[in-house]
Amino acid sequence: MKKEALKKIITKIFKKHNLSLLHSKICADALINAELVGSPSHGLSRLKMYCDRIKKKLINPNPKIKIKNISKSVCHIDADDSIGFVAADVAIKKAISITRKAGIGFVAVKNSGHYGLSGYYAEKAAKKNLIAICFTNAPPAIAPYGSKKKLFGTNPICFAAPTSSKIPFVLDTSMSMINRGKIRIAAKLGKKIPYGTALDKFGNITTNAEKALSGVQLPIAGYRGSGLAWMVDILSGVITGSNHGGKVRDPFDDFNGPQNVGHLFILMKPNLFINNYNKRIKENIKKVKSLSKIKNGNDIFFPGQNKFKRLRQNSNKKIKIPSNILKDINILLK
Repeated sequence: MKKEALKKIITKIFKKHNLSLLHSKICADALINAELVGSPSHGLSRLKMYCDRIKKKLINPNPKIKIKNISKSVCHIDADDSIGFVAADVAIKKAISITRKAGIGFVAVKNSGHYGLSGYYAEKAAKKNLIAICFTNAPPAIAPYGSKKKLFGTNPICFAAPTSSKIPFVLDTSMSMINRGKIRIAAKLGKKIPYGTALDKFGNITTNAEKALSGVQLPIAGYRGSGLAWMVDILSGVITGSNHGGKVRDPFDDFNGPQNVGHLFILMKPNLFINNYNKRIKENIKKVKSLSKIKNGNDIFFPGQNKFKRLRQNSNKKIKIPSNILKDINILLK
């Protein structure tokens, strides 16, 4: 299905679930972007989940989002249980606005929900010639190092910076060996997950997606990944006033209340300390790319290059929708 037609359908579905036209389009754009950049785990596969939570009044379709300006460069947003796409859209726009004036901006968000891909928002800042660091916490998936009980979310860290080209540097990575969305898709399609990425509930390594969901995901780099996931829980959960310490609800399985996910956006102008950022970043990237390549290696890519390539290639193609997701879409349209 072409992206324009798909956007109209998704917008219609969100409007049917009482979101405004503007908010519906914001959600549709984020979901379609995930599909186009090759991250279907954060795309259409989550549409039904968002709608289910709206129906159960766990996502507020008409939030009264409150922005508290703490200083010229710091603000705190209460998203009023908004869908995460809308909360993050408000937050990144506010962060960009204050950073362009003050040089640096901190925007914290509480009472939000899952907002999709962190890189989607960080890239918006980089395209405005700003550096961005984004944090968000998630439902329990990773066991703290030394424990066999999951507590931390996959808790992504995202960094984006403008480059000398049209393609921004965007590093968006979760603290787990594999993101939870991919495991959910594998479970839904009856596929296996890579060996060494998760344990079942008995602590055994498993490639069974269903067993992984009820078990524990393994962090990147052992105790280092566990520590980074904890750091993100503090930055996006503790200091923002959001749920933390394993209290973020799973959007697919826990319907006992809103998620109260937290986000933290930290932005800065790249020329705060120097006047020749563009020259220096160009030199930096050129130096790395000029290194000798491994056997059969074509190029050394900086984070964000492959995603941009996929986006460009997929933008004029039809988006393939798996039959099970297409079935959900048709039901949601009725």
